[in-house]
Amino acid sequence: MKRRTLLKGSLSAGVASIAATAGLLTPQMVLAAWPKAAFEAKGVDNAVNSLLGGGGLTASSAIKIKAPAIAENGAVVNIAVSTSLKNVASISILVEKNASPLTSSFNLSSVTEPFIKTRVKVAKTSSVIAVVKSGGKLYSAGREVKVTIGGCGG
Repeated sequence: MKRRTLLKGSLSAGVASIAATAGLLTPQMVLAAWPKAAFEAKGVDNAVNSLLGGGGLTASSAIKIKAPAIAENGAVVNIAVSTSLKNVASISILVEKNASPLTSSFNLSSVTEPFIKTRVKVAKTSSVIAVVKSGGKLYSAGREVKVTIGGCGG
């Protein structure tokens, strides 16, 4: 089995390198499209408009955010978002007081469970906002995360 795995891997790497050398496989084709304007936007409203379009946000109790109330290290904050809304197309996470509020956005298919778990950077004590696009409408929920320096206040 190890020999077959090695042969498959070697064949795949060879084909990819030949395609790249021939100019058939460029970095733009390999990398997923990303909404540059949304990630560079200043302010939550601008980021949401750039990423998901207008229409306004509706607060929803159907969105659950699991995040620590106090984060000792704002560089790595575990966030989990789930929702009971139907027909979820995307889940995005924004941190209100970050220089660039949009931290991540996940596009989901109709058969995917609407749950994501990731790590984000929270620059300072701020509201973490989850935006869910469901049925063509935008819903949101927020949770305050207090960032301390080494657990000694902040």
